[in-house]
Formats: sequence, C-alpha cells, structure tokens
Amino acid sequence: MQGHLIDAARQLLGPDTRVVGASRTDAGVHALGQVASLTTESALPATAVLGALNATLPADIRVLDVRDAPAQFHARRHATRKRYAYLIDNGAVASPLLRRYAWHVPVTLDVGGMRAGLGLLRGSHDFSAFRAAPGKSQRPVCHVSAVHVVQRRSRVAIVVSADRYLHHMVRNIVGSAVAIGRGTHGPAWMGDVLASRDRRKAGVTAPAQGLTLLRVVY
Repeated sequence: MQGHLIDAARQLLGPDTRVVGASRTDAGVHALGQVASLTTESALPATAVLGALNATLPADIRVLDVRDAPAQFHARRHATRKRYAYLIDNGAVASPLLRRYAWHVPVTLDVGGMRAGLGLLRGSHDFSAFRAAPGKSQRPVCHVSAVHVVQRRSRVAIVVSADRYLHHMVRNIVGSAVAIGRGTHGPAWMGDVLASRDRRKAGVTAPAQGLTLLRVVY
C-alpha cells in the first residue's frame, strides 16, 4: 500500500514528497485506519490532495481524510497506541465472502478459555515468545493495554491494543489463542509461553489475511 501511496503523492506533489506510514503491515494484512504523514513543498490545499490521490490510487486503496499537520509531525514516531483485530471464521463450512479477511478454523473453539489465556498478556511484558525473529535492533517490551475476544455466531474476533508491536506478534498471539481454544493447552499455558521468551514454545503463526489494523491513536 505504501508504495502505491508514494507513487501517487509524487505524481501529484513532486518527486521530493516523502510519505511515512504509522504502521508496517505484512503482505495480506488489511488496514481500516492506517495513518501516513506526507511532507511536501507543494501549497495544494488538503481537500484537493484528497480528491487527487483517490483519483490516482488503485480501487482497493482509499484516502479517507487529509489534514494539515505541524511540520514536525511523524506518523510512526508520534503514535501512542495501535489497535488490531483478527477475525476467525469458526463455521463448519468456510464463508466464501470471508475468504480474504478471516482464518477458517472449523473446529469448535473454547472462547472462554481463549479469553482467559489472552488476559494474561495485559500489561508491559517481554513479548519475545511471540515475535517472528529476535531482531537485535528491536526492543522486545510492549505494553498491551487491552485485549478482547468477541464472538458473534460463527465469527470470533480478537482485538488487541498496544503501544507497539513486534514482527508477527499479533498473528503469533492469535495462533496460540487458537491452540487454547482447540483444547491443546489450558489458559495458563499462555502465561508460561510469555514468561519463556521462546518463540518455539508458542503456537503457529495465524494467516495474514485475518488481521486488520483498526486504529492508530495519537
């Protein structure tokens, strides 16, 4: 997405235009509330930028709002919290309408157990057990301010809010929660995995298509 936005912005505002996204997402991950800061010398008003960008971008990418910001604003560094949602299609038969937006898990899930296990992740912790790779440059401590499990019929959504995230962190947390939901482990196992700081102890990495960036808070 960022590449398309950069190309469209530079076509409109000049080759020196810089675009910084608030959150990097893996291929296949969706965003409803992505934020980007755009630095340009152009004096084009925000309303004109909004329409011009949407006229240039692919149909599956849309700019919803454009506002003037202070010169020092940085979409990534100034974000204080990000909220992600992961959707699980828990029906016996996969919904074709959700194929691109959910992970189909056809076995009955213990949602109460998943909720109890995920509750152990709230607060500030070393989340090394849930990141894709060690990455020496990335500190492993994150503060999870909220985690919820919402069930509506055969749909289960896991919503996580945190100040920052490690690579694949939400997808690895979801894979571990599903292991609890399947009955492979009890809820307390999530706390043991967290304390181990060992990625090998956690569950599988949930598929990318079920994850959506909902909101960036400043």
